[in-house]
Amino acid sequence: MTDLNWWTLLSKNWGKILGALLGLIFALLVISYGFWVGVFVFLCIGIGLVLGWRLDVGPGLGRLLDRLFKSE
Repeated sequence: MTDLNWWTLLSKNWGKILGALLGLIFALLVISYGFWVGVFVFLCIGIGLVLGWRLDVGPGLGRLLDRLFKSE
């Protein structure tokens, strides 16, 4: 028998696993709440992900928010 190293398996296929989990979550949302609610939830997750990424990158979030909500 060969030793199956789970960590190696996960690290080599993380994109597939993440995609499958996201697809499962989206399918459950659609079944439970409807298509548009599922799309809205994923849109909110995407916006949160982008804002969190901008916070991790540096102080650019303040400039981004200033551009988005600029009062002229």
